[in-house]
Amino acid sequence: MMGKATRDAYGEALKELGAQNPDIVVLDADLSASTKTQVFAKAYPDRFFDTGIAEANMMGVAAGLAAAGKIPFASTFAVFGAGRAYEQIRNSICYPKLNVKVAVTHAGLTVGEDGATHQMLEDITLMRALPNMTVIVPADAAETKAAVKWAASYKGPVYIRMGRAKCEDIMPDDKPFVPGKSTTLRDGNDVTFITCGIMTAKALRAAETLEKQGISARVINMSSIKPIDEEAIVKAAEETGAIVTAEEHTVKGGLGGAVAEVLALKKPCLMDMVGTEDTFGQSGKADELLEVYGLTAEHLVSSALHLISRK
Repeated sequence: MMGKATRDAYGEALKELGAQNPDIVVLDADLSASTKTQVFAKAYPDRFFDTGIAEANMMGVAAGLAAAGKIPFASTFAVFGAGRAYEQIRNSICYPKLNVKVAVTHAGLTVGEDGATHQMLEDITLMRALPNMTVIVPADAAETKAAVKWAASYKGPVYIRMGRAKCEDIMPDDKPFVPGKSTTLRDGNDVTFITCGIMTAKALRAAETLEKQGISARVINMSSIKPIDEEAIVKAAEETGAIVTAEEHTVKGGLGGAVAEVLALKKPCLMDMVGTEDTFGQSGKADELLEVYGLTAEHLVSSALHLISRK
């Protein structure tokens, strides 16, 4: 069932957290209507700070607030948060391991008509390479709320990647987020899909298609990119012998790269990665862009069949 966008769930979660903890503060870089931090701003205006179009400065301010004992959520679009403010996240937040939550929206191709300059496809790679950073890519609204609430309780840097478009509801409302743990949404013995974000719902549809062909596909929602659930990855390799990763992100260094690292060191097996290749995006409608770049359930089915044929 189609639900709300992960960014909408983020705004709701912030408002709930604000009522529970007076140390929660929110910063935004002049995009509060889009990132949905305006929900928090209306409820708690004295704890909301719009730093203007100055993302690097926003991260520095967030670091200062964290050093003073606050729990800051710094929000902007993914391309500006992970890209423009990378140095400040690295040196002012991750290096001293300050308690800042970098929560970004409008990640991936589904930004749509905003085009290549705003379609951030490299941020998972950038953020998971940073020491002390936890990286989360929720699959739907319910998981976003759970991840945001967990992040508020954890002391240390966290990067939460969210999208612009509405997404399908697939996770239970009451399931807590646990870093380093995945969720097996469907069991199977022939092939495993390891996914994050919007690609998890597409993997479930791909598994249904494969079932009609007599193929049993496991679907693992790997929302915790760092730390990653190595045990689930190795188990899938041992029990199915074929793994397809899927992400709305480049295959170079993202979820696919993270899974490949685990497999290379602990349990090599047949593998394919579904995501964007060595390319930028382009302007277009979200669904059409996903089709053009091969981020569809049909593409996942093809990848799975190809791996199984090589067994």
